[in-house]
Amino acid sequence: MLQSSDNSFLKSGSPASNPNAYNPVKTVTAPVDQATIGRTLVIKGEISGSEALYIDGRIEGKITMPESRVTIGRNGKVDASIQAREVVVMGKVNGNIECSDRVDIRSEGSVQGDISTVRISVEDGAALKGGIQVRAEGKPHHQAQPQTQPQAQPKPVEAPKAMAATANA
Repeated sequence: MLQSSDNSFLKSGSPASNPNAYNPVKTVTAPVDQATIGRTLVIKGEISGSEALYIDGRIEGKITMPESRVTIGRNGKVDASIQAREVVVMGKVNGNIECSDRVDIRSEGSVQGDISTVRISVEDGAALKGGIQVRAEGKPHHQAQPQTQPQAQPKPVEAPKAMAATANA
């Protein structure tokens, strides 16, 4: 019985029924679910929505996409505050970024402004000028953590006695 099922699998060699047929893995949101601001577009004002946004042009103002991903492409220039679930920076951002999940600044990306997020990734070569606040997951960004009494300072560890070292040049 095991042999007959193996033979039936071998007989159906058509690509449509082959489980190993070329099925690309989707790593980005489908184009239908993503809005794109092209390289030559300049938008001044407020942008809000619920779908993913890819910016390769220039934005001045405010971007509010609290449930979505905002990607600033290599040619993108954003002079705006950004509020989103996730932000990926490959271009230039001049403004504050507030994320409920993750900020990813790629090697060619540049951010000048404060960042408030749960997770952050900054690749080698990326430029970042501003403050970073990493919150605990699920904690709102606007509530300050209650301060408890300061902990006692640990006693300073005695430095080991210096050892003489000689180097011949």
